[in-house]
Amino acid sequence: MKFFYVLNGKSIKQAFVILVAAFFTAWFFYVESIAQIPVISTEDGPKAIYKGEKDIALTFNIGWGDEKAEPILDTLKKENVPTATFFLSGAWAERHPDLVSRIVKEGYEIGILGYEYKDYTEIEEEKIRQDISKAQEAFKKLNVTEIELLRAPTGHFDKRTLNIAEKMGYTVVHWSLDSKDWTNPGVRTIVENVSKAKKGDIILLHASDSAKQTAEAIPAIINEIKNKNLKMVTVSEMLANGETKSSEVN
Repeated sequence: MKFFYVLNGKSIKQAFVILVAAFFTAWFFYVESIAQIPVISTEDGPKAIYKGEKDIALTFNIGWGDEKAEPILDTLKKENVPTATFFLSGAWAERHPDLVSRIVKEGYEIGILGYEYKDYTEIEEEKIRQDISKAQEAFKKLNVTEIELLRAPTGHFDKRTLNIAEKMGYTVVHWSLDSKDWTNPGVRTIVENVSKAKKGDIILLHASDSAKQTAEAIPAIINEIKNKNLKMVTVSEMLANGETKSSEVN
């Protein structure tokens, strides 16, 4: 018995669409697998850390403002949050020495968020060095030393930034999950964004004055994390506890 398959124009078109979709899906996962190389195995230069192997890290950026940082610290204390990493701009730290001191005393980690709010991809290398150096001096005057983590002020960086940071003794830290709290989308939306967190995620939050709803969202965020049995750690603890994922940039 012979079987005959008849392909009309519509069937051919559908098959073609499926093949194209399959190709791009495979390519996406291939590219993703290349981008997520364990740092310990890289040999072609510094990387930006954006994800760990286990646990979870809450990170807060503070670049400006006088009103939101303290309520967020109060909320973290009330919710018994043991660890978090605060990336502070040097300019903000100089204006708020008492809050910097409180962050340290309450056991939270500090990373540098540059000195001013500058896009490192748009300025000369020497300007990048100057901005980081100025931030270094600001923290030294506040007796905050041995800082090893750096986050680009605007979140934008390139190979120049990574090379400069490495030579100055810093690891550049990005994030794998953005809470988008800075857009003030509503407490419920912020919590929903963070509820997608999985082990190894570095979560981006803010404690600048633009983050008007973050403090209110924290209790529910902490509850979500606890419900997933995820342990909260600092970024440095995450780096020390296992493999991390890195991202290459041009």
